[in-house]
Amino acid sequence: MKGRLHSIETMGLVDGPGIRTIIFLQGCPLRCAYCHNPDSQNMFSNKEITPEEVLKLANRYKNYYKRSGGGITFSGGEPLLQGEFLLETLKLLKSEGFNTCIDTSGYGNEAYFREILKYTDTVILDIKHFDNDGYKNLTGAPMSGFYKFLSYLGDFKGKLWIRHVMVPGITDNEESVNKLFARISHLADKIDRIEILPYHKMALDKYEALGKEYRLQDVPEMNAQKAKEFQNILMEMLYNEKQRVINSKKII
Repeated sequence: MKGRLHSIETMGLVDGPGIRTIIFLQGCPLRCAYCHNPDSQNMFSNKEITPEEVLKLANRYKNYYKRSGGGITFSGGEPLLQGEFLLETLKLLKSEGFNTCIDTSGYGNEAYFREILKYTDTVILDIKHFDNDGYKNLTGAPMSGFYKFLSYLGDFKGKLWIRHVMVPGITDNEESVNKLFARISHLADKIDRIEILPYHKMALDKYEALGKEYRLQDVPEMNAQKAKEFQNILMEMLYNEKQRVINSKKII
């Protein structure tokens, strides 16, 4: 069993709880207009990794994970695209007591979704847009794939982090914020945090080197303070929804 590997980052601090090693897998079915790893989109990679090699790497940083509550995160590309490899690796890591996380847009082989979630402690769910037309325009794919994965999260026992890259002129408005929350409000009891990431152009050089068109060339970068304000609004909405659920259970 081998996975196609894009790259590995050690001592990561933002892709899941605590200090983490991030395994970036190769391949993604989406073509997001603002993708910051365009070189990870195709399935061709000269690098491979086995579940046993991931475990060996995890053992190297075990003490850091233990002190910080960290572990291993699988990102990409889109990790769910390599569902069989991901499942076997997650099983092996959990058998050795490691904390696991997947950073995903929800696109992959549905046959593996349920089992993958059994061995995942945290799901970082990247929500690209909130209606089908907008989603397809930004990613090149319909929103149906995202909804398939979302339907499996009702039975998920771990924690959810919600992420959204906010793009000026596209989703930096109150209507988009309300639509985002409407898509996830039924999962409020599982959601640990919501993050609004301000759109940036740091990958522009990568597109030029690959000879790829950067479709958002004329879109200005997102103001970080404005993104933070939208994030605070969403976190307040999440808090209120959690309280509503708690109060409704008390009444019952």
